[in-house]
Amino acid sequence: MSRTYKATGINLKTQVLGESDKIVTILTPEFGLIRAVAPGARKHNSSLGGRSGMFVVNELLIAKGRSLDKITQAQTLKTYPGLAKDLGKLAASQYLAEIVLSQALSEQPQEELYELFNEHLHRLEALSSTNASGVLAHLAHGVFHLLALAGVTPQVQVCCLSGRSLKPDFTNPKWQIGFSVPTGGTICLEAWKRLRTEGEGEINNQYPIPHAQTVVVHRQEIPVISSRLGAMELALLQHLSQPEIIQIDGARDHNWLCVEQILRQYAQYQLGRPIRSATLIDSYFAANQP
Repeated sequence: MSRTYKATGINLKTQVLGESDKIVTILTPEFGLIRAVAPGARKHNSSLGGRSGMFVVNELLIAKGRSLDKITQAQTLKTYPGLAKDLGKLAASQYLAEIVLSQALSEQPQEELYELFNEHLHRLEALSSTNASGVLAHLAHGVFHLLALAGVTPQVQVCCLSGRSLKPDFTNPKWQIGFSVPTGGTICLEAWKRLRTEGEGEINNQYPIPHAQTVVVHRQEIPVISSRLGAMELALLQHLSQPEIIQIDGARDHNWLCVEQILRQYAQYQLGRPIRSATLIDSYFAANQP
């Protein structure tokens, strides 16, 4: 078996190794996640210096190693220079990369994930540099698509309790819907309140007489409402499954921020870990408020 192999990959993460090397975590369509040493990448005149940077796509020749493989050749195929020039775009890209790192498998083809991630990086880079809500919209779009690819998309079209279709009511400014992270999606508040009332009634009827025999009542667990959202937020969430972002008249920055935070909570719950780059998104959005 050959001790070297070829791969095409995008750099997702870098770590310092020794005095002059880097460990690069690379997503490849052929082999999934690869961790490889880029020898001398931190030296000033190294040919691997720029090629080992974040979000650089390279054609690679890699030598197998006992614990870590080693990059012996790298030819750059594509870069995303526009991401590094804008804090919001860079933060959103790192945010998506964290999710990809949590989802990607090693030693298995990851072609769909590779193509999807590159597509959303391209969309982020193409945004206007002054478009704060655009960054949030494209970030939410990317997160939703990554969750869909992993098979853990939140339910946003129907109520998780009743199964009834949900349609945003723009005629009522006080209209709201619930979102339950543990339950997996949207919940009609009327159905939720009815379940709570029925549950409380069952509890009260369990022991009508002091010292009476205990009666065990099995009832549906009452889900926790993680957040509440209005008609605009629900409409935005429902459109995220589309291939392209659909512009909805009246959508504002705070609407997209609400959607992103809902998806953030849900993604972190599914991944079982915090998304550290999300703090950069919070800082960026706060700095760009009028």
